[in-house]
Amino acid sequence: MALSQAAALVEKVIGHGGEATTEQNLTNPSKDPGKYADPSGEKMKALVWNGKNSVKVIETFKPAKIEDTDVIVKVTGSTVCGSDLHLLHGTVVELQKGDILGHEFCGVVDSVGPAVKKVKAGDRVVCSFQIACGSCMYCKKKLSSQCEKTNDNTIENVMYGGRTAGMLGYSHFTGGYAGGQAEYVRVAYGDVNLLHIPEGVPDEKALYLSDVLATSWNCVVDTGVKEGDVVAVWGAGPIGQMCVDFAFMCGAKRVILIDGGAGSWRLDYVKSKIPKTETLNFTDLPKGETITSQLKKMEHGGPDVGLECVAGEYAKGWGHYFELLLGAETDTSEIINEMIASVKNFGRVGVTGVYVGFMNHFAIGSLMERGIRLIGNGQAPVHLYWEELLKKIQDGSIEPLKMVSHRVLLEELEEVYKRYDEREEGMQKVFVQTKFSFPPSEGAPQLTKYGTA
Repeated sequence: MALSQAAALVEKVIGHGGEATTEQNLTNPSKDPGKYADPSGEKMKALVWNGKNSVKVIETFKPAKIEDTDVIVKVTGSTVCGSDLHLLHGTVVELQKGDILGHEFCGVVDSVGPAVKKVKAGDRVVCSFQIACGSCMYCKKKLSSQCEKTNDNTIENVMYGGRTAGMLGYSHFTGGYAGGQAEYVRVAYGDVNLLHIPEGVPDEKALYLSDVLATSWNCVVDTGVKEGDVVAVWGAGPIGQMCVDFAFMCGAKRVILIDGGAGSWRLDYVKSKIPKTETLNFTDLPKGETITSQLKKMEHGGPDVGLECVAGEYAKGWGHYFELLLGAETDTSEIINEMIASVKNFGRVGVTGVYVGFMNHFAIGSLMERGIRLIGNGQAPVHLYWEELLKKIQDGSIEPLKMVSHRVLLEELEEVYKRYDEREEGMQKVFVQTKFSFPPSEGAPQLTKYGTA
């Protein structure tokens, strides 16, 4: 592709963030029942993107097995991720109306293709949020998020200089795979992307191996948190909460958690679960103070490590608000710049919150002159970590239920998305129940009904 063509393609993406321009390799069975729907004609409920700031629970067809390596899973547990809100807002490119959302789920194997050897009907499994082939250069190293074979999106290739793995329920930019906020899911390369859930590990704990636990663990270890570090975490949602937990597990002597505004309650929520956490509320700063100045008062020179668990779509100032609105950038640099300014000279900044494309006014001078290591943690390679993290769940060193605040119905996800987007007080991480779900396990939240189904 010529440089001018590439530039035009990127300009098109930035200018039309929520508009899909290509049809990728998979799909909502409603769009082509003859090809993608199960021959039985069985129907299922699923949550779909219905346009900017709108999602909808619909009835559609149970998916079919398309390839010999496919597995169909009955979903017994799903969830809503903070990154799903970027889809809701239309800030992730290549979304199409009717795309089934949701990239974290566990379930019971319903049926398998003839080439599947490691799982069978009736097995309890959790699915990796990224779809890996298992045989390419990256997959052989268990770097599943960078699989070379499962995402053929042209725009991503131009924007990033290479492709990442396909992802479930996360637009055609990441392969167009129908997601897990549904009663059934087709899992490509089922032998590779499904992990057996052992007896004694309930769904409410196993589910989060699909994304949030691996993403938080990767953020901490990839950024190199070590014994004696002082760590600041931007964002007190589920990822930020687990990063606090894991930073302490990796030897941090202090962890300072930053949030504010509508998310201020999350600071108290996390502190109630991890009492040694220190907190900093950006909406309660003394006059003339900033997050950077406060952090440098709390720790000489600032923290050793900053972990970004927020994302790039939330502008703090009017300048970036209008640049985002006008399509002059896809992400704001404000939090990244704040982190660079806040950490010690030669400090480390890890970026795990979702950033889609391009940002303006990046503080490259501070980065270079002060020797700051800026680390893009990438989409966490789930396959590299999930067996180790499962063992930590089994031995009790990781307790996923710390972050799980609600159990909700799949049929009420429209309302749940609305409340999650508003950062409703007390709603940290949800477990989404389907008609196939098991009863709540010991210590897990009981079902909350909102009366919309």
